[in-house]
Amino acid sequence: MNQTQTQAPTASQARPPHPLLTLTEGRAVFELGWFVALRRAMKRLPKGDGHAVIVLPGFLAGDTSTRPMRGLLKDLGYATYGWDLGRNLRFNSDREQALYALLDRVHDESGRPVSLIGWSLGGLFAREIAKHSPDKVRQVISLGSPLSNDRGYTNARHLFERLNGKHPEPMQQGRFQALDEAPPVPTTSILSRSDGIVAWRASVQKPGPQAETIEVLASHCGLGVNPMVMYAIADRLAQAEGEWQPFDRSGWRSMVFRTVKTD
Repeated sequence: MNQTQTQAPTASQARPPHPLLTLTEGRAVFELGWFVALRRAMKRLPKGDGHAVIVLPGFLAGDTSTRPMRGLLKDLGYATYGWDLGRNLRFNSDREQALYALLDRVHDESGRPVSLIGWSLGGLFAREIAKHSPDKVRQVISLGSPLSNDRGYTNARHLFERLNGKHPEPMQQGRFQALDEAPPVPTTSILSRSDGIVAWRASVQKPGPQAETIEVLASHCGLGVNPMVMYAIADRLAQAEGEWQPFDRSGWRSMVFRTVKTD
């Protein structure tokens, strides 16, 4: 992969991925196979310091979808947690409060700030949780998340709105109003230009001193098992607390991870 640069989105570009990209999401099966084939080798990825990591699933998914990732992170030395809230279908005030309670519980159990990883819609939840309780969050990593209040970037828009309405309860109450703003903690957005569910432009993060965007080659449904994504996640999580630095794309990484232009 070369180092051509991508551009941040503008309001006029709010459209979902091309239908042909959506039809290619079946390649996630091959990414899972790649994950399984390299599972033993990935135990050599950067090790963690034992801090807690909560992984939030995408829209329509549950903890089963994040089990491979959580198993790998456990092997790398992290205390991993699913969200234990069933499928990610409905979003209302009760679900919002359950997410805050989950962070509070894990933070209290570990006695340290918690890292949050969210896949797609789960990434939006992770970012908003961090905005609500930044003192309890070490860093946030989102995978293919639509970082915009404009749902026109995703082809899951109509189903989401059928289940939750155009303005879910938290939004009606004045929260979840600035989804493009990063939380005040180290924040990484991982995206793929070949994402067939969420337009990659929506996942480009606004620039900031502790905000970055990493581009990989992956499907949307394969982001949670793609080995290159696992490498990036392990690299980000392994940084010492309070010593966050942007992702290093030097050497061989320059051939795999694109530089995403955000200005």
